[in-house]
Amino acid sequence: MSRDFTRGRPTRTSTADQRLLDDRGHGGWTHTDVWRVMKIQAEFVEGFDALSELGHAVSVFGSARTAADHPYYAHGLEVGRRLVEEGFAVITGGGPGAMEAANRGAQEAGGMSVGLGIELPHEQGMNPWVTHGINFRYFFARKMMFVKYAQGFIVLPGGFGTFDELFEALTLVQTQKVTSFPIVLVGTAYWRGLVDWLRDTAAAEGMISAADVDRLQLTDDLEEAVRAMVEARDVDEGGPGEGEHPAPWGWA
Repeated sequence: MSRDFTRGRPTRTSTADQRLLDDRGHGGWTHTDVWRVMKIQAEFVEGFDALSELGHAVSVFGSARTAADHPYYAHGLEVGRRLVEEGFAVITGGGPGAMEAANRGAQEAGGMSVGLGIELPHEQGMNPWVTHGINFRYFFARKMMFVKYAQGFIVLPGGFGTFDELFEALTLVQTQKVTSFPIVLVGTAYWRGLVDWLRDTAAAEGMISAADVDRLQLTDDLEEAVRAMVEARDVDEGGPGEGEHPAPWGWA
């Protein structure tokens, strides 16, 4: 992991995550995984050190494939700008598309624009609108930072990576690992089918409760999305330290 803001690095043939997960059932783990633990620890330490004084922040997610002329990109720009105007730092995955849009809106508004990059085989580098960037090798260390230093999530239309972060947050809220943590889905046409399935199928069959679905706020109104973050911040001000929730996954 590094804070060198490197952009457009060469394509990698493998990643640290891939090597960690593929190397299973072999005696070699006694020589490699022990040292990996030290690298993983270093990622957490550097992430905590870099973000500990970030203050109030919101994580914004969305597809890396969103084109700059797409309405979703314009939504990301506006969300980033409005969050900064309300006193938040903006955290994204640091990549292109919707992430770039939110970072750009934040930077152009004169605010803190944070990118938490990840090592991938098709490395794309940090987008040029990130003012404070950290590159991670391991998804799980990066995911901790998205939640630990945010008051909530604003989720623009996206793919598997966006779904992953969305359901991670939902699980943490459902299990009360994080509190006062709004999750707002922007784009009713895009998200309605998923929300309806959760309510009409998953909840109807007793796999989740209706209250779990109600944790999702669905809107096309960007002001409403930002207002949900402001209200959560007002609640959080009486809780743990500034910009910080009880540690996810039960970690102290």
